Amino acid sequence: MANSDAQRLRDLTLLRRVRDRMDREYAQPLDVDALARGVGMSAGHLSRQFKKAYGESPYSYLMTRRIERAMTLLRRGDLSVTDVCFEVGCSSLGTFSTRFTELVGMPPSAYKDKAEYGTEGIPACVAKQITRPVRNREAQVSGRR
Repeated sequence: MANSDAQRLRDLTLLRRVRDRMDREYAQPLDVDALARGVGMSAGHLSRQFKKAYGESPYSYLMTRRIERAMTLLRRGDLSVTDVCFEVGCSSLGTFSTRFTELVGMPPSAYKDKAEYGTEGIPACVAKQITRPVRNREAQVSGRR
């Protein structure tokens, strides 16, 4: 195996470790520097390689995980949008709301109101699939077509 192939395999293993950590610890205050230090990479190298391997930046991936969890909590209906924002690890309600709207196509408050009735009678495993957010700003914002 050529040296560059071996390095690529090592990088992919480390990237998978980073992605798994984000999946597990999405509610923790994670940033690219901390993630990179955890696997012995520079932040720049991690960002470039992560985007090359997964098609999005580590930050975008982490925010998508957080929004997916937020959608579940909002569907449950017992927490406010602000509580959900902090529960999933976001420190800014504005950033959370903006990213939620980009991915889901409506603000979190509207999603919470709609979700109360939207998945009624649908098994949880199916509801999770049909309510999964769209990645990379593909959702159309309600009212803008």
